[in-house]
Amino acid sequence: MDPTMDALVALAERIAKELIARKETIAVGESSTGGLISAALLSVPGASAYFYGGAVVYTRRARRALLQIPNEAVAHVRSASEPYAAIVARTVREQHRVTWGLAETGATGPSGNRYGDAAGHCCIALSGPVEKTLTLETGESDRRANMHAFAAKALSSLLEVLESRPA
Repeated sequence: MDPTMDALVALAERIAKELIARKETIAVGESSTGGLISAALLSVPGASAYFYGGAVVYTRRARRALLQIPNEAVAHVRSASEPYAAIVARTVREQHRVTWGLAETGATGPSGNRYGDAAGHCCIALSGPVEKTLTLETGESDRRANMHAFAAKALSSLLEVLESRPA
């Protein structure tokens, strides 16, 4: 058993309960988590009731191919930023025609990214009935630990928004 994955699945189970009860759906665009957010959401039995799709958008080429976001649309937006995460969250929501779009982008480590962000930098965005962006700075250089921390923050932020809204 992987205790870090178990923690992500525990969050996903609570999210699944909320989404199913509300008849809401979600799509994910993730980068530095490498699919952990989608994997957690898909690990819950009955995921097809709420999970419509996801993509690991790790490069510009992937962004264009998987999300059809042209270079011009993000020409003045830095990739590892809240505005960029918001564009990805809105795009996956619109493309999949779902209630919620969730996106993540960042620098997992062991070094920072080419934009000047240190390892442990992550931006998360949620697009739907509530719009939210946030930045997480773990201060850690451990790649796998950051991947799990980023996924946990994305899922816990989604759960917080779901649980704060009236059913």
